[in-house]
Amino acid sequence: MKRFVFLLMLIASPLWAVEPDEILDDPALEARARHLSKGLRCLVCQNESIDESNASLARDLRILLRERLVAGDSDEAAVDFIVDRYGEYVLLQPRANGSTLLLWASGPLMLLLAGGMGIIYLRGRAKGSSTDDTGLSDAEKTRLAQILDNDFKD
Repeated sequence: MKRFVFLLMLIASPLWAVEPDEILDDPALEARARHLSKGLRCLVCQNESIDESNASLARDLRILLRERLVAGDSDEAAVDFIVDRYGEYVLLQPRANGSTLLLWASGPLMLLLAGGMGIIYLRGRAKGSSTDDTGLSDAEKTRLAQILDNDFKD
């Protein structure tokens, strides 16, 4: 039974996503391609790298990446070529540039802003409740007594 489970795990393993006809003859280039493809998102599966995905688009991207490496592109140039064609979304780890830095910083900034607003609100409530509340004046107490007496008589 353990062997059967192990066999099923091997079959479901993402190692099978890269098909034998995609593998390059040069082991150094293949290692570079595998390393780079782990950082590229499958646009069909969305949270899977193209190295792990069995989708046809992922296969096309793996082949395109290997073609660029065989053509002599550097790692960065090959990834840039794919990003230029498919956009920043294809990267599993987005680059730190202006728009992504703003997105990354907006979460902590909003948390700090909400915390500051909460502190200001709580301090305002504490000040409002600590003021001397003299209660009702004698005229107001008399009027309240009259209203309550009328309600109980009816």
